Amino acid sequence: MTAEMITLVVSLFVATLLVWGFKRLPKEQWQFFACIPRFKRPDGAWDGLNLTYYGIFNATAYTAGALMAIMLFSAVGISLPAAFLLIASILLVCMPASALAARFIEKKPYTFSVAGAFFIGIFATPIVTATINSVFGINYGFSLPLVPVLAATSASYALGEGIGRLACISFGCCYGKPLADCPFPLKALFDRWNFIFSGKTKKIAYAHQLDGVKVVPIQALTALLSSTAGIAAMYLFLKGSMIGSLLTALLPTQTWRVVSEFLRADYRGSGRFSKYQTMSALSILLALIAAVLLPTPTTVVDPLLGLKNLWNPGVLITMQGLWLLSFLYTGRSNVTASTVLLHVRRERI
Repeated sequence: MTAEMITLVVSLFVATLLVWGFKRLPKEQWQFFACIPRFKRPDGAWDGLNLTYYGIFNATAYTAGALMAIMLFSAVGISLPAAFLLIASILLVCMPASALAARFIEKKPYTFSVAGAFFIGIFATPIVTATINSVFGINYGFSLPLVPVLAATSASYALGEGIGRLACISFGCCYGKPLADCPFPLKALFDRWNFIFSGKTKKIAYAHQLDGVKVVPIQALTALLSSTAGIAAMYLFLKGSMIGSLLTALLPTQTWRVVSEFLRADYRGSGRFSKYQTMSALSILLALIAAVLLPTPTTVVDPLLGLKNLWNPGVLITMQGLWLLSFLYTGRSNVTASTVLLHVRRERI
């Protein structure tokens, strides 16, 4: 299968998922998909643990990004054990960083920050790559080329960021400003294409009382731009343009991060220019420096080999495990509660 065919298939899948999500996820019924009874109260009811679609889409985003990374790594000859070790190492750094960054910047211990995780990851990836080459290179033959690794992880991040924004739509977080507060050009632009969230347990409702109000669909814009950048970067990677892939993944996503913050209504930390915007601006600078200083590699890319490795039983089982762990980490709601009342339907006895 050619790079063009792979790009077409991935584009159709992502486009279908995003269009479906934009239409349904702002609605109240798409925030929680299950409640698990945990502790019985004296009145006979149970305190429940809420499991969220936020967790489902975050887990899907992590897994989609990991699958793309494995495909791209395999396409340039990186072995599956080396790819697994690299991905696991980066995730072990970035997943906790998403919570720590939100706690540090937003002073919120029960939320996650994609921007914070990415900023830590952009520094961690070269260090992890060099460490794996140093520790495992001699004994196990691991050889991770830095520029293809950076390009592949950046493309995978962009795709994951795009799919992951569906989680934000479902939970009603990372929301845009009300159209009523926007200047006329934006108001006219988004008068027909906007989000109206419903449900008092969505963050947009309990944080700013903006449920039922037309707001800028900032999550959808981010999802579209990031997914497009990720898919375009994947295509360039499969065509052998590593620096082009790296810049295509990072420059649009991080530039949009800086711009989009001005259209958001949720709290992003103090100051007119947030810490997240500073992180993104620094990421742009680092990407440009890397493009100038790093040698342009001549890399042989085999898209078909990348696809074949996705059907490896070890890959499939590992991705299922990654999805489950990601869901358990992000899908258990700490900011909502539920009451479950169980009873017998006596008319059916």
